[in-house]
Formats: sequence, C-alpha cells, structure tokens
Amino acid sequence: MSHITLILLVVVAGIFAWNLKAFAGYESAEYTVVETDEEFEIRDYPDLKLAATEMGFESRGRDGSFMRLFGYISGGNEAKQKIEMTTPVFMEAGEEETKGQMGFVIPKQVASEGAPEPVSKDVKIRERKGGRFAVIRFSGIMNTKTASEAEAKLREWIEQKGLVAEDAFETAGYDPPFTPGPLRRNEVLIRLKSKEASPR
Repeated sequence: MSHITLILLVVVAGIFAWNLKAFAGYESAEYTVVETDEEFEIRDYPDLKLAATEMGFESRGRDGSFMRLFGYISGGNEAKQKIEMTTPVFMEAGEEETKGQMGFVIPKQVASEGAPEPVSKDVKIRERKGGRFAVIRFSGIMNTKTASEAEAKLREWIEQKGLVAEDAFETAGYDPPFTPGPLRRNEVLIRLKSKEASPR
C-alpha cells in the first residue's frame, strides 16, 4: 500500500468518525421501523413540526434556503430563542412553475412548548403529518437525477409488496454539506395511502 493511499484512508476514516460524532449529537426525527429489506424500510412517523422555506431542489440549499432556516434556529425568531439543529433536513420538489420546500425538524421539546414564530416572512412553521412511509436509503450527492433514480427503485419495490403509494415524494439528508458523497446518508420517502397497509 502506497503512502498516498494510506493517507487517503486515514483522512476518509477521520471524516467518517467526525460525521458519526456530529450525527450522534443531533436529535433525529422519531420513527418506528415496521419492516427492513436491504436498503428499503417501511416506517411509521408521528406528526412533526417543521421550520420550512422555499428552495430550488437542484440548488441543495445554495439558493439561501438553508441559511434562512439556520437563521431561524440561530435566534431569528420572535422569542430570539436559539434552537438546536436536528436531522434530517426534509426536502420536497416543487411542480413545474413552483419552487420546492426545505424543512428543519423542530426539536420535540420546543415543538411541545410551542415553536416561536419566525422573524423572516420567508420562513414558516408547518406540520408534517405523520403516517406510514416507504423509504429507500442511498449514498452519494443528492440531486434531481439521483433522487429520481432512487424514487423509481422505491416505487418498484412498493409495487412488488402490493402497497399503494401517493404520487408525491420527499427526500431527507442527514449530513453537513461538506461530507464526501460516499459517506452521505440520503433517503427518498413516499407516503403510503393507508397507515394500516401492511407488507404481504
């Protein structure tokens, strides 16, 4: 093994360890796993409160959407309250003429006490309705192409399971923007039409 290869392995291992440490420090949106099948899962989510803003899906937050939400949790709200970062960041693609949305999950305790209203008119507090979702997990850089490929693969799996899904889908990202693609945790989530729907 060359010195360069060894150095690269050490760097990658260091980044991976840092990511695990950083991820462990964040509160993550709760869910219950109903079934796991390799990279696929069926999950039950409770209702979640999100701080949300418009975004261009392909921008991956570089259009200012991420910083608007970061401003909100950094004290840009009526209570001037600093709110802990959580995972994942939920993203929804828009229709042809409309932008999508990016949402930060409000921590459970803050949500139960009442999330403070944003100062910015571009940030809204909204509810992500709970329910049963089919999910696929994948690594790499999240963009329109990779999300569409993952969505197609997930819908094929849903059909094989005999489940009925909604037309819309959302994505979830769990890592800081500078995380190398192979170490990223990305997900595509599709709501199933009946919470009582169960795998065959």
